[in-house]
Amino acid sequence: MKKSLKIASAFIGIVVGAGFASGQEILQYYTSFGYWGLAGVALAAVLFGYLGKVLTGLGSRLQTVSHEEVVYKIGGKVIGRIIDYTLILTLFGILVVMIAGAGSIFSQQFGLAPAFGRSVMTVLVILTIMLNVKKVITIIGSITPFLIVMVIGISAYSLLTMDASFTELDPIAKDQLSAAPNWFISAVNYVSLAIALTTSMALVMGGAEKDDKVAARGGMIGGIVFGILILLSYLAIFSKVDIVGGTDLPMLRLADNISPFLGIVMAIVIFSMIYNTAVSLLLSFSARFTEMGTNRFRIFVIVSGIIAFGLSFLGFTQLVNWFYPFVGYLGLVLVGALILADIRKVGKEREQ
Repeated sequence: MKKSLKIASAFIGIVVGAGFASGQEILQYYTSFGYWGLAGVALAAVLFGYLGKVLTGLGSRLQTVSHEEVVYKIGGKVIGRIIDYTLILTLFGILVVMIAGAGSIFSQQFGLAPAFGRSVMTVLVILTIMLNVKKVITIIGSITPFLIVMVIGISAYSLLTMDASFTELDPIAKDQLSAAPNWFISAVNYVSLAIALTTSMALVMGGAEKDDKVAARGGMIGGIVFGILILLSYLAIFSKVDIVGGTDLPMLRLADNISPFLGIVMAIVIFSMIYNTAVSLLLSFSARFTEMGTNRFRIFVIVSGIIAFGLSFLGFTQLVNWFYPFVGYLGLVLVGALILADIRKVGKEREQ
């Protein structure tokens, strides 16, 4: 069970970094549907638990060291290529969103120009990869549990200090920008997006565990716990949607609403989570096209980082509203392939 919990913790850390920390994703995908958002959260929790189990279990059975071999095995030449390209697009696209999010932190919390925050994030990410500062990533990765504790605390405080009932807040919530036309499509799209983002790491994570049952159980626990975190964030934002609606970073605004000091702490935590995710994304994206450690790799990292910086000026909220759903729809091919792989019990032959 200890190994399963370790895998679950790692799985949560991957998903939390990009698609959750700011609260903007939860606002658009769940809270914007008011009461019906709760049904979306429940559906997402079930899907995350199931797909988390499938991903880590599959990685373990195939002893995965790269996502490439798996996507072509479960999807064939044509579908495998579509999935592979989708994962590549996801890596770069979410990197752009992360850089934009860094700009929003500096703007919303410190009143500085968004371009400053984006510049700082871009330079830090490129330098980290150039200098191969693995210890920094390890330290930042340990912040994930702290973020979870803060989400729980902020959610509890927000619910206990509600100024209006959910019935009164429901129309305000529904007036917010939504990522999809209804709660069902929104929940499925969000899960598809998150799975597309975590597939590479989750498969490799599962591949590091020889016992596929232990790996699968870890993925399932991680998925369900993440679903619970979505629920807490949804309730927190819903309970204060009259205050945080329209902001780039709702969770940061909630923290700031409790205490200016807590707001600064939350800003640092979210920035750290975004930084950690951005480094992993740019590193994985660059390694997909060039050999790590070479001059070509370094040039590719710098050029890709600069291009991502330029695209980040489209704006954080706008990128979440447009790019996230786009990747979510593309990711449905991957989700479908994973479900079929589970039904076909791909990799089971290796155990016999």
